[in-house]
Amino acid sequence: MPETLPTAAVRVTVNGKPCERQVEPRQLLVEFIREELRLTGTHIGCDTSFCGACTVLLDGAPVKSCTLLAVQADGAELTTVEALEQDGQVHPLQQAFSEQHGLQCGYCTPGMFMSSLALLAEHPEPSPQDIRKALSGNLCRCTGYQNIIKSVQTAATLLRQEG
Repeated sequence: MPETLPTAAVRVTVNGKPCERQVEPRQLLVEFIREELRLTGTHIGCDTSFCGACTVLLDGAPVKSCTLLAVQADGAELTTVEALEQDGQVHPLQQAFSEQHGLQCGYCTPGMFMSSLALLAEHPEPSPQDIRKALSGNLCRCTGYQNIIKSVQTAATLLRQEG
């Protein structure tokens, strides 16, 4: 019979909503998000922190959720890709990626969105070099990145127009 591990309380705010769960101390943050919270937009890609598909925002900073334990997020604010669409309205990032063909298979897209969101929060008018640096931890095997860069630039323009 498998040994039962003690659990730990994790209290986080996820996409603006408070949440508390009991988890095994060894549970990864990505597993917590997908399995405990049923927010499956955060993807598991490589399990080695290489691809960035699991990127979420932890207190506003992009992190690879496959590299953190859920207990390390206790008390934090988590933002997942599900936070982008609000009241049936797509976020400017989603709109821009669609218009500029910044996605193909879509597997990397949630991580690209979250890294881009963090960049645009700090740099409303990023240069292509800023975008490349911000997305350097996110791997896409489909697009060749040029349309992703255009997408982030378009999203920046849309966000400034909204603001």
